[in-house]
Parts: sequence; C-alpha cells; structure tokens
Amino acid sequence: MLVNLTDMSTLSDQQQDAPFRQIISVSELNREARSLLEASFPLLWIEGELSNLAQPASGHLYFSLKDSTAHVRGAMFRNRAIHLRFRPENGMQVLVRARVSLYEPRGDYQLLIEHMEEAGDGALRRAFEALKQRLDQEGLFATENKKPLPPIPRCIGVVTSPTGAAIRDILSVLQRRFPAIPVIVYPTAVQGEEAAQQIAAMIELAGKRAECDVLIVGRGGGSLEDLWAFNEEVVARAIHVSPLPVVSAVGHEIDFTIADFVADKRAPTPSAAAELLSPDGQELLQQLLRLRGRLMQAINRQLAQARERLQWHCRRLQHPGRRLQDIAQRLDELEQRLHTVCNHQLRHKQADLNELAARLHHCTPAHRMQMVLTKCTTVRNNLYSAIHHQLEGRRQQLLMQTSRLDAVSPLAVLGRGYAIIQRVPDGEIVRSSRSVNVGDHVEAKLGTGSILCRVQETRND
Repeated sequence: MLVNLTDMSTLSDQQQDAPFRQIISVSELNREARSLLEASFPLLWIEGELSNLAQPASGHLYFSLKDSTAHVRGAMFRNRAIHLRFRPENGMQVLVRARVSLYEPRGDYQLLIEHMEEAGDGALRRAFEALKQRLDQEGLFATENKKPLPPIPRCIGVVTSPTGAAIRDILSVLQRRFPAIPVIVYPTAVQGEEAAQQIAAMIELAGKRAECDVLIVGRGGGSLEDLWAFNEEVVARAIHVSPLPVVSAVGHEIDFTIADFVADKRAPTPSAAAELLSPDGQELLQQLLRLRGRLMQAINRQLAQARERLQWHCRRLQHPGRRLQDIAQRLDELEQRLHTVCNHQLRHKQADLNELAARLHHCTPAHRMQMVLTKCTTVRNNLYSAIHHQLEGRRQQLLMQTSRLDAVSPLAVLGRGYAIIQRVPDGEIVRSSRSVNVGDHVEAKLGTGSILCRVQETRND
C-alpha cells in the first residue's frame, strides 16, 4: 500500500512523534471485506421469502430474501438460473444454497445463489439427503451387493400401478422388441400415504412367489412429492433384501430416488427398463439365422467328412475268405519265424553250455593240479637256468677279478725276479740301506721260497 508522507521539516514536534498512517481506498476495503466473507462462510442452506425480484434480459436473477425480521440481497447468475425447475415469483417461499459475498462497487452484502428450490421441496430434499447418507453408510448402495440381470428373462415382474402410463410403456416396448417374454404385474399405488407400504409388500410377494427372473419397480414422472414413495426407507430395504434382481425405473431421466441407488440397476424411464431387460427380437432372429447357416455348414462339412471316411473304409473292406487266406499266410510266416528263432536260441544256449562246461573243466581239481605241476616244472627249469646263469656270471667276474688282482699282486712282481727284504727277527720290511747295519740278518722273500742273509756291507747311493 502507498503511504503519503509530508515534508518532515513542516511538521510540528507533536506530529513528528505520531506513527505513520496506512491509507487504503474504498475499493481495497470492499475487496478485503469480500475476501473475508467468502473465506469465513461455507456453502449455506437458507430458507426465506422472495421479494424485489428482478429478471433482466441477461438471464440473471436479482432479489431479496427475507423473513419476519430481516432481509438480505441475493443474485443468481444465468448459468445457474437455467437449471431452475420452477418460475420464481415475489412472495414465494424458497430454499437456496448460497455463498456469502459482497458486491464491491456498492459495498452491498449479498448471497450468490447456486441452487434454488421451493421450500416444500427443500424439506423433502433434506430428508432425502439424510436418508441417502444413512443407507449408504449401512452398505445398501454397495456395488458388491448388486445382483446381475438375466440376459434373456423367462418372465418379467412389474411392481407399479396397473392403470398408470408406466405399465403401458413397458408393455408397448416388450411387444415391439420381444413379445414372447411374459409379464406379471404386481399392482400397487405409486403415490400417497400408503404407497410405500404397498410397494414394499409387492416386492416381498414377488420374491416369495419366484414367478419371474427380474423385477421392474417404477412409475411415470411427477413432482418430488409424487415420487416420494420411492424415497421411503421401507421400499429401499425391501429392494435390498429381494432375492430377485431389481431394476428401478422411476420418473424421468433427471429424477433420482433412493430406490435408484439401492436397486441392482437404474433405468432412466420405465420404457428404458423394458428395453434394458428385453433383447431385440429382430436382432436375435438375424443372429439365429446366422447361427442356423453356420450350423448347416458345419453339419454338411461333418457329413462330407463322414462320407469320405465311409468310402475309404469300403475300399479297405475285404472278403472274409481273402482275409482268412492272408491270416493263414501270416500264420505260416510267423511259424517259420518261430522255428528260426527257436533254433537260434538253442544254438545260442548250446554255445553257452559248452562255454560253461569248458569253464567247469578248467575248475576241476585234476586240471588245476596238472596246471600247478606244469607251472612248478616251468618255475624249476627257470630257477635252474637262472642259477646256472648267475653262477656263470659270477665265475666270469671272479676270473676277471683274479686276473686284475694277479696283475697288481706282489707275488707276480716277485715272480719276475724281485724280492722283499725283511729284518730278522721283527719282520720289518727294509726299504732303505740305512735301516740295516752290517752284520744284521735279513730274509729275502722270492717268487718261490725265501733266502736268509747277513749284511756284509751297505751302500747309500
């Protein structure tokens, strides 16, 4: 918001100490007041008397709604007014559903009307809404409780006035669409104080007698008071417990009753209920003709296939004598095959027997002793051969080692003229002339024998 400030230098000391002021326009004030009113009040139901009613060419309605001590202005715009089911007039008692608002250009507090009905209808409407909410909470409107309608009913029951327009419309539609379906009328009043009890009793009677597959409950159009019997709780509960599927057909398409919500199916009019339950006879006839054609084609096809199979079997059919000859020939063939198989089996079994006899012969004690003796002889010969071979090898090794030993033996050296000198008596070998003295006795061992000598002279060169 804008704040107008004066030059601070021209203000007095007292004015300079005062707080700043927010200044708003009248339009802003009305706009704020309108927002507060519309946010503070929900949709309200208000009852009062119409006065100062104005209906300009725009189609909007302007009026005052008053009671004995106060009045308030109201407006109903064209998009809402076109749905009115009556013509408003001054002095008429009405029930409106409205939002609280404010007309900004004049600052007038007013009601914006969304729905209007005559006050009598308003009381009935409130009772209707209360009963609808209560029954809905009890589950009478639940979808899972709805029973399916028969595709082609064997019999249709109608709970309505026998002299009303509804039964004539239903019979006319059934006569046109499918006249073969029988109709049972359960007569009852459809308006008035006793109508609801009679309707409920007829619904219960139809369920007990079980003469029909489905039940139409309805009547023609009328005001809310005229249709009120179908808004009674006793009718709703009778429909809910009915063992037969129930189609509700009350009034016109814009009329809704409690019976419509409880019923298994709602039809907008009695004629629509008859069309809903009855198949189109001409369409069924065409479908039947199509099915008949398809059936004839299937039968002809089956006959043709059976004829072909019959001809094939006839071609295969033989004279009994020829059949007996074939069987006899087959029997001879099987006999020959049997002999062949038996001979083959006998030869096979004989071969097995010979094999088992040979194996048994091999397992006899005499045969086994002969095999052991033969094996012992073979082992002994092998042992002798091995010993002889080993002795011969050892002999050759001994001769070779002897030759090699003889080659390095001192005796061989002595045999070539050399001698081994030993001192007497200790037998120490004399390796140097310095190890003996003159006069010592020594023994010279030769290749054959030995010589005892005395040292006469030693030489050291």
